[in-house]
Amino acid sequence: MRPGYKQTEVGLIPAGWDLTTMDSLTSLMTNGFVGTATSAYVPGDDGVLYIQGYNVQENGFNFHGIKRVSRTFHARNQKSCLRPGDLLTIQTGDIGVTTVVPPALAGANCHALVISRMDSRVSEPNYYCQYFNSERGRAQLKEIETGSTMKHLNVGDMKLLLLPSPPVEEQRAIATALGDMDALLVGLHRLIAKKRDIKQAAMQKLLTGQTRLPGFQGEWDVKTIADLERRRLVKLSRGQVISKKDIDQKPGEFPIYSSSIHNDGLFGCYGNFMFDEELITWSVDGGGNFFHRPKHKFSVTNVCGFMRVDTSEIDYRFMAAELQLLHSSKSFDYQSKAHPSVVRREYEVQIASLPEQRAIATVLSDMDAELTALEARRDKIRALKQGMMQELLTGRTRLV
Repeated sequence: MRPGYKQTEVGLIPAGWDLTTMDSLTSLMTNGFVGTATSAYVPGDDGVLYIQGYNVQENGFNFHGIKRVSRTFHARNQKSCLRPGDLLTIQTGDIGVTTVVPPALAGANCHALVISRMDSRVSEPNYYCQYFNSERGRAQLKEIETGSTMKHLNVGDMKLLLLPSPPVEEQRAIATALGDMDALLVGLHRLIAKKRDIKQAAMQKLLTGQTRLPGFQGEWDVKTIADLERRRLVKLSRGQVISKKDIDQKPGEFPIYSSSIHNDGLFGCYGNFMFDEELITWSVDGGGNFFHRPKHKFSVTNVCGFMRVDTSEIDYRFMAAELQLLHSSKSFDYQSKAHPSVVRREYEVQIASLPEQRAIATVLSDMDAELTALEARRDKIRALKQGMMQELLTGRTRLV
């Protein structure tokens, strides 16, 4: 055992930390309103905000689809009225996800969430919020969940939960350090969303000819996919059926791409390969992401469509962006699985000269590279925060 540490029911913790029940850290633990509240919903900005499980995120909120309830309903259900600093923990579904109620949500009501009102003399809400969202905290909550089909947390069981309890000053220091990482992640998330919007606007202008890059002029051709196929400038195809049995019987070195192509969709390697050049690929069964592959050998399953292009007249990066823009502007009623792709031959695309295609593709590729770098930075900071949580919330590393 490390000097200065002690063994407890939740593992090693510093000798100066206590092991305390959740009940002793709170002045109130209760449920949000349990039952059907739909008849109390009111439209627009009338009424009182009504927080539900799908509005709760780790250390934050998602206000998509937020509801409001009548003031009469709110007055009848004061037990579920929220105060700043309350912890809200999802009871059913994504069990254990926890956030802290900010001052802006004071007086809101809530539905089927565990409300923990922390005792400020011995507990810092933001510390325990981070703890419940940590690997160790989630593991403890999983041990007390009930139900076979729909997992659920009972308030009574949560009250008895044993938690590591540093001195409150140390709780606040840990919460501040982890909160700073959260603020950095939120800032990056917003920046990435903004850059995506900028790229989408650039695609809309550049790929339709509304905005021309310097040095280019002249009219674009408007052709259907069928026109391009007749001229042998593109060819639509579909992958082959590859089962797990095929992979087991004929394993190989070539990666297989399936329907989740935006996540590489890799589920094995196959002995044969179909392609060894740049292609545009997408999911047949509803995917809206169009990707060009790097130059390497790979196989594609039959739930992927792909397009081969004549690179002497069409830049495959330009065409991938055109298809992406086309997809975002149409309401697809996906045809039977016999159809080779979500790209229909009657759809029209606008074709610039090859040099202009390449110039546009380069601009969009540079935007993609910037987004990729920001996403990599976000993922690295997220991983760093996870490491910090493991160290700080267990006391393995102490703040000065």
